[in-house]
Amino acid sequence: MPLTRRAFVQSAGTSLAALAGTSLACAASEIKNWVWIPNGGAVRRSAEDWKRRLALMRESGIRAIIPEIYDGRNAYFGSTRLPVKTAWLETLLPLARAESIEVHAWMWCMPCMIEDVIKNHPDWYNVNAKGESAVDKPAYVSYYKFLDPGRPEVREFVQGTVKELANISELTGIHLDYIRHPDAILPSGLWKKYNIVQDKVYPPYDYGFTEYERNQFKQKYGADPMTMKDPKLEEPWLQFRCDMVTGLVNGYLAPAARAKGKKITAAVFPGPRLARTMVRQDWGKWNLDAFLPMLYNGFYNAGPEWVGQQTREGVTAVKQPVYSGLFVQGMTEAVFTETVQVALKAGASGVSLFSDDAVDDVKWKALQKLSAARGKG
Repeated sequence: MPLTRRAFVQSAGTSLAALAGTSLACAASEIKNWVWIPNGGAVRRSAEDWKRRLALMRESGIRAIIPEIYDGRNAYFGSTRLPVKTAWLETLLPLARAESIEVHAWMWCMPCMIEDVIKNHPDWYNVNAKGESAVDKPAYVSYYKFLDPGRPEVREFVQGTVKELANISELTGIHLDYIRHPDAILPSGLWKKYNIVQDKVYPPYDYGFTEYERNQFKQKYGADPMTMKDPKLEEPWLQFRCDMVTGLVNGYLAPAARAKGKKITAAVFPGPRLARTMVRQDWGKWNLDAFLPMLYNGFYNAGPEWVGQQTREGVTAVKQPVYSGLFVQGMTEAVFTETVQVALKAGASGVSLFSDDAVDDVKWKALQKLSAARGKG
């Protein structure tokens, strides 16, 4: 995704158990819309507030919600292995079931701000091309303390969260976020915010250089990526870092979810070609049930047509459904309607909106009209 959803906000001012066993794929005429729900103010809403809000979502064409239940620091469900803030997920599940809305638990993957992990496992953290650890000098913002996605102990740690969530019977699926390296290149619309120009990849933002990964690469290619001079090894090194993440997804996370009959999806960067360059995320190779590329066009200084281009690339790259992620804060009704229509025309199986608190009554009504026009609602 572009830097973070929270940074975007700052810069922009039928039962679930049954659903869990069904396919996410839509028939050609069917549209399925999603909405991301950050855990900020959402956890303070009462059950009655959520009943009303979920009913509105259902009426507007939303069929799946993605509540943020692990944010790299705290769990918002009854975890026995992570610091627990509140059991918000347990409140949402029966309310969503009453509206026949799927619940996909949104979890951060690589950022980890848990003090015990930082203290006891500093070697788990990613390292940039300058040799700086994300635990000590995170890029861009303080919470960019990314773990090394290729290290076996890290893979088991992240898998443990997936396994714990997969044991929640009423949950439909697990939604992976920050399943990548730190941003090597930010979307151009964010350069001014961070007072940087990223016309190429610069060492402070170029990650994957942990001692463990350097040794793994050297065993395979005979060169240390920190000091190698052969330009022919640049592409293998880029692919090696992409494969760190792919191995985590396909070898650890997807099997853990499916072992308990859960669907598994991910929020990914535009592409996958662009994602590969920006965050070393080769998601066209991932074995997931659906993909939600974050096509936040405003942060790429692009219009709705760009959403269509990126949607088409994603649909071509994978066999599973693609749900175009839209950053809707500040959109007028006309632009919102046009952007959704462009995504659907490009082959999206629906859209995913960021975020629920940025969708006002006008946009809910617009989505309802669009869904009804496609025979849903």
